Amino acid sequence: MVKAQRLFLLVFLILFSAVSFAQHTIYVANGWAKNSVNAVIMRHNSLTTYRDTQFIAYYNGQQQLVLAKHKIGSGKWKFRTTPYKGDATDAHRSISIIADGEGYLHVSWDHHGNQLNYCKSLGPGSLELSEKLNMTGLKETKVTYPEFYNLTDGNLLFLYRTGQSGNGDLMMNRYDVKTKKWEQVQDAFINGENQRNAYWQCCVDNAGTIHLSWVWRESGDVETNHDMCYAKSKDGGKTWEKSTGEKYSLPITIANAEYAARIPQKSELINTTSMAADNSGHPYIVTYWRAADATVPQYQLIYNNGAGWLTQRITNRKTPFSLSGSGTKRIPVSRPVILLNNTGKAQKAYVIYRDEEQQNKVTAAICDDIKLGKWTIKNISKESAGMWEPTYDTELWKQQKMVNLFLQNVEQGDGEKTKDIPPSAISVLEWKP
Repeated sequence: MVKAQRLFLLVFLILFSAVSFAQHTIYVANGWAKNSVNAVIMRHNSLTTYRDTQFIAYYNGQQQLVLAKHKIGSGKWKFRTTPYKGDATDAHRSISIIADGEGYLHVSWDHHGNQLNYCKSLGPGSLELSEKLNMTGLKETKVTYPEFYNLTDGNLLFLYRTGQSGNGDLMMNRYDVKTKKWEQVQDAFINGENQRNAYWQCCVDNAGTIHLSWVWRESGDVETNHDMCYAKSKDGGKTWEKSTGEKYSLPITIANAEYAARIPQKSELINTTSMAADNSGHPYIVTYWRAADATVPQYQLIYNNGAGWLTQRITNRKTPFSLSGSGTKRIPVSRPVILLNNTGKAQKAYVIYRDEEQQNKVTAAICDDIKLGKWTIKNISKESAGMWEPTYDTELWKQQKMVNLFLQNVEQGDGEKTKDIPPSAISVLEWKP
């Protein structure tokens, strides 16, 4: 009996130690929490790493833009409250940051159909920012959803929407670290033709190919989201092709787009999610919608295996909900992010999200082999994250296969409303899958 108890205790301690090692939370500071502006999925990025230094950005309780950095593994943050503020009451007006190949930090913030807000650090690794800068000066007056992406040569991409929901176009700029200048690569190349707009997700694979997918929206109402489209570029965004290699004639419109999945309007299809590409350059897109023969929206994987497009259901949710209306919605689930890890012959995937069915904890759906399609659900946080959505340090994942998530328990009123709550703790949730 005593031996059995000792054995049980030993097993418990081993398991507890493994869990403790696998996930860890690093407190940063308190930040604005009256809505989800600090914790929306379209932040590319909320966290970013250059060499051994990780950067983070957020709005504080006074709606000021704050930057901080620390050495990976130290947890000792250095802070800079910048001269800049944003209208944090609008959850669209999030902050995006990235470090270029020389270590200069680039920052864009506070957009919902207004003039570009952009600046960069005064030196590599610095938290001191320049004055506001133009990029190209072209179509920079109605900016929404600013997103940065690292290219394999140290240069940067910047994507944003010009126009508005239901009537907007996708723009793409490129930053050259040698000349330290931006150029416009594409002008409205995903084109809504003044009738709709594209809500996109993007990634850059190990070979430098840019992968882009999107849903169309016909108006400001989220229920008019439909379909999932795809394009890729092997030359930094200059030319685009379909998954088959067929060249696009630009601009890409509803008529000539490649459709990875046909999803009707009023299917509870969400916009602006996440995608990734495997070592062979095959794209994987995660989102959620309600199938035609179902009443409950489910998280879904849309992917290309080299022979064609496939769809795989990830979850078995039980609770129905409906998406309709405009503005930032209060939704019982978050939009998901996907991370891939090739382990030998098997393609492993992690889909991270929040769901009221899981008490709004940070949750991961894990599949050890996409071909087999068996998903297991695991909570990777102990407490509720409120109306949080996942964003992670993409560069640290590339380097170390360590997941670092921006974590904050935030609120969100339906249709761009706020909740009267005090600032809450911002942390980095470290998870080693």
